[in-house]
Amino acid sequence: MPVGRPIRKKRYQSGRKNALPIARLAATPVPPVDLNLRPSKRMETPVTLDKAAPPGIDPNIPSVARVYDFFLGGKDNFEVDRKVAEHALRITPDGPAAGQANRAFLRRVIRFLVAEAGIDQFLDIGSGLPTQGNVHEVATEQNPKAQVVYVDNDPIVLTHGRALLAAEGTATVIQADARAPQEILNHPDVRRVLDFDRPIGLLLFAILHHLGDDEDPRAVAAALIDALPSGSYVAISHFRDPGDRDPEGSRKAREVERVFNESLGTGRWRTDEEILSFADGLTVLEPGLVPLAEWRPDAGAPAPQQTDTYHTFVGLLARKP
Repeated sequence: MPVGRPIRKKRYQSGRKNALPIARLAATPVPPVDLNLRPSKRMETPVTLDKAAPPGIDPNIPSVARVYDFFLGGKDNFEVDRKVAEHALRITPDGPAAGQANRAFLRRVIRFLVAEAGIDQFLDIGSGLPTQGNVHEVATEQNPKAQVVYVDNDPIVLTHGRALLAAEGTATVIQADARAPQEILNHPDVRRVLDFDRPIGLLLFAILHHLGDDEDPRAVAAALIDALPSGSYVAISHFRDPGDRDPEGSRKAREVERVFNESLGTGRWRTDEEILSFADGLTVLEPGLVPLAEWRPDAGAPAPQQTDTYHTFVGLLARKP
């Protein structure tokens, strides 16, 4: 696929890691939710009172960066985000578990890259809010000099991220769209923080599945990967359709995809072959493309509960020769 082809843009508020078209989501009827009640016990996350929105942020437009923050127990979310969260739970009741599995996968990948592969600089695309246990925190535990550039096109990520990172000195956040990889790569903060003459960790956690086939996600990934020097690594997590290997699981995946796109935003459950195509030309590390919890689990970690999303949310780590 031609890497340089123009990528059609939509107006998004996105994050880690679900990008939602604002116009579509804003027009989507959301079932009434009693916001005076705490979320269901399975979420165990506090509902906080809304604070005044930062300048330029419309608290009446949902952002999946904030919905994801809510699922992880964060406080940087508004009433409209909690409505979307409750609506999402009606479709995928184990959604918070999937979000937590993705975050745990992120942490294990970063620990490996810093401690074992010697990577000390990261480009995180579609980062969402850089909340507790995110890339810069995990990386600097292993190497205090590690540097991270977070990229998201949600203005609230830029506003909140800069406030959260003001005292860190190890990370920066920029507002940019994954559909415009050259704009990301040429951004002055990216060029200032990252040294493209040394290996980089490119993080594509739960972002490519929110690009439709017509938006050419392979070209997006290829453009980013092509800019990396030899010895760099690429981490990907993605919604998965198990296909013929699991016909019943595939049927459920397609049904969730249909409902998700009708009521929550954009999502594409791809087959193993489609997901692996994002890593064409790279060396995929063991154990390969697997359910998130099966990627090099921590020693002594309890066996995860195999809910519906267990086999339909997968990840890999690959090295550029």
